[in-house]
Order: sequence, then C-alpha cells, then structure tokens
Amino acid sequence: MTSLLDGITAIDTMMTGEPELNAVYFVAAAEPTLLEAGPGADHDVIVDALTRLGIGPSDLAHIVVTHIHVDHAGGAGALTDAFPGATVWAHERGLPHLEDPTRLVASTARTYGTERMEAFYGRTLPVPSSRLRAVADGDEISLGDRILRVIGTPGHASHHVAFHDPGSGAMFTGEAIGSHLPWADAYRPALPPPEVDVERALDSIDRIRAFSPSVLLTSHYGPVQDAVEGCERAAQRLRAWSQTVHDELQRDPTIEPTELAAILTELASAEFLQDSGRPIDLPRYDALGSIAMNGAGLSRYWRKRWERETTSREGPAEPEPSD
Repeated sequence: MTSLLDGITAIDTMMTGEPELNAVYFVAAAEPTLLEAGPGADHDVIVDALTRLGIGPSDLAHIVVTHIHVDHAGGAGALTDAFPGATVWAHERGLPHLEDPTRLVASTARTYGTERMEAFYGRTLPVPSSRLRAVADGDEISLGDRILRVIGTPGHASHHVAFHDPGSGAMFTGEAIGSHLPWADAYRPALPPPEVDVERALDSIDRIRAFSPSVLLTSHYGPVQDAVEGCERAAQRLRAWSQTVHDELQRDPTIEPTELAAILTELASAEFLQDSGRPIDLPRYDALGSIAMNGAGLSRYWRKRWERETTSREGPAEPEPSD
C-alpha cells in the first residue's frame, strides 16, 4: 500500500503475482470508498489491505468502478459479500453485465483463452441488483464529506468513465489514458476489441486534461504526477499505434493477425527502449493486455470506420420501383 494524498491510498493487487501492474484506490471519507474492484483472483489481497487500513466488513460504503472489464470490476461480486453495506457504482451500460457476468466472462475467455483468463483473473461473481447504482457523465457520487465527479471517457470501452475528486484534484483515470508502467516510465495504449474508438479515446484524454488534475491515478499503474505530460505521451502513443495499424491495413487488407502483432511488437519494443533505456520485458508488458489484442481492436476499429465511410459516400440504396 502507498499513501498518496488527501486520504487516498493505492493498493497493489499483485495481479498475476506481479507488482505494479494493477491498482485499486481507497478513499478515506465519511463514507469509505474503494475505486476499482480488481479481478476476482486478487480478492484476498484487497480485503487484507482494507483490513490493515481499519476497514471492517460493515465499514465500506462504496465500490466505484471505471468500467466493467474483469481486471477492474471482476472482483466486485465477491467484495459485496465481504462488505455487505457497500454499493457498487458503474456506468449504466455496464450494470447488466455486473448483475449477470456470463457474457462478460465469455468475451474475456475468447480474448485471452479460458485457461489464461482463469489464471490471471479468477472467478467473476455476480453483483446483486439491489446493490448496483448507475452513473453517467456529469453525475456526482456523494461520499459524505467529499464527492466524486463522473466524467464520461469512452474510447477504451463505451462504458468507461473517469472520476475527479475536487478536494485533492486527483483524477482516477482507469484506462482512459492507457497504461503507465512506472518501473520503466513507459506508456502503452489499451485498445481491445470490440468497442475501441480512437477518436473518442483521444477526446477523452482531452477531457481529462481540461480538468487540470493535480495527479492522474491510473489503474495500470499508480500515480502520474505530471498530468499534462502524461496525457500528451498517452495520446502520442495511441496515435502511433492507430496509424501503424491503419497503414498496414492499407498496404495489405488481408494481413494476418500474427504479422500485425509482430509489427506492433517492434513498435512497442522501440517505444519501451526510448522510455526506459532498456529492452522490453515482453511477458510483463503483455500481462496488461496482449499486443495482439490491441492489434485486433485497432483492426476492427479501422475496418468498421471504413465501412461506415463507404456507406455514407454511397448513400442509402435506391428504392425498388413499384408496379
């Protein structure tokens, strides 16, 4: 655990057994709050950390998640059992998948493979509907003596939101700026299928920057003290990966996913070396979401975008002549 500012503590969930990959945040307030729920596999780590912070089963009031992917919200169901007074807050589009995570788990298994998913993330239990509350852009969540402002930040996923704490100025970004790897001061995009939207992701980074946050509190991983630099570097990396996939698809629309992943791996390796001055640790880098998965997300994005643009240029089909 790391005490950060104004009653905010970072908890390293030790996802996949590695430090500095996945963080949840405890906010000390009149109504104690957990930002992000982590994956089900890391439940005991989170509960132990909260216990050491003096939070017993009846004390936690809120569990607030930036989006419903299993590394951020997969542990919410188990946490509602451990903390029976806690309300779970998420974007309105994500609530059905917290109440019944069947489709969410199946989608994750298709992306990672069932064996890797279970090893990385453990079980994803449902959250009782009575414990769920919806949030949307512009809402505020009252924590008693402080509030969290909800900022819509789609791009990584359509149901992604960030949370601004006006008292401290901190911005809980989830994956809206992608990932920051503190052990290498490296940035990498987070652009998985099926919902990635590059333009909306860049707009979301601009929205975060407009709040002039005192610090960015990322889920992967930890604080970024210079919010302006963090947003700029994150946007630059997002553009670079997106443009690379765009150009490769233009060169060869039938490019194999493995070839595209190899090209992106070269890009990631060069970026990592530029940031850190040392070769990339690819297994640890890929634990946050494989490079191949990002390639699949960006390929889907560009193909869908070109399909929409073609339809728009051609206009609606002519009606069939009537007799």
